[in-house]
Amino acid sequence: MVQKHIPFTLEQLKIFKTIVEEGSFKKAANKLYVSQPTISLQLQNLEKQLNTPLIERNKRQNILTVTDAGQLFLRYGNRIISLCDEVGRALNDLNNVQSGQLTIGGSQTTGTYVLPRMIGLFREQYPFISVDLQVDSTRKIVHNVSQGFIDLGIVGGEIPKDLASSVQILPYANDELALIISNFHPLAQKEFIVKEDLYNLNYVTLQKNSTTKNVIDKALIKNGIDIQRLKVVMELNSIEAIKNTVEAGLGSAFVSLTAIQKELNLNLLNCIKIEDLKIQRQLLLVVNPKRYQSKIVYSFMQEVLGFRPPSTSSPDMEDQS
Repeated sequence: MVQKHIPFTLEQLKIFKTIVEEGSFKKAANKLYVSQPTISLQLQNLEKQLNTPLIERNKRQNILTVTDAGQLFLRYGNRIISLCDEVGRALNDLNNVQSGQLTIGGSQTTGTYVLPRMIGLFREQYPFISVDLQVDSTRKIVHNVSQGFIDLGIVGGEIPKDLASSVQILPYANDELALIISNFHPLAQKEFIVKEDLYNLNYVTLQKNSTTKNVIDKALIKNGIDIQRLKVVMELNSIEAIKNTVEAGLGSAFVSLTAIQKELNLNLLNCIKIEDLKIQRQLLLVVNPKRYQSKIVYSFMQEVLGFRPPSTSSPDMEDQS
């Protein structure tokens, strides 16, 4: 059987990807340490070989627009580059686990308050391993794990149904969501409040598309709380903003206990208990079962997260299921 000719090289793919990321030929040339004419010529050859334009150039306004064909090529190109990186890690595993790179993803709470500490512990044991932490929404993290852009993710939100079948989901730990108020709030001196008291508070929450907010709302409904009666006075896009707002006395909020340890230790916030109500969510470890999992990934899972590999005979999770 005659092998068909591949109409592009990895170098051309890398150049095209860099042009799109940098937004200009000049910046792409500087990043790749080549001349701008070389960048232009490589793109022209690539478009000629593919027989389709990938980028539209508006020289007057100095604007580059990626065509539909370019978007499609970039999407597959990212997967190709990811596989090339995967090959490098697999070959490196044949020698040792003392060097290499690990890419971890975390949702807002885990990425900001949980994973930095874990990465610190891991770097103490493996100082020559480079760790890249990406913090984003649960959906984005799970998507990047499914596409092979991230080695593993730890998230606190619900896994989107359309992505659940493409990843392996492992329960990691329980995370309690607590009600916080300022130290000078009228309820601050109480040991606990009752559910009915919740309707008398002003709330600061994450925005409606937040998975953490969805978890809180569902837990409150499950415990007989009418969330429509809760008075939301402010919606913010970060947990840090919520903590600062509550500390200033502008409202109360439900946040992860993990996210407020420093404030509780410094007596900056007050965490108040609710009678017969405890809100918990499960933190989840997400990996791609079809992707090669390096010894570095397993070392992190085993020594920091406490997971044990299904088998020590092969690092390929697909063969171990």
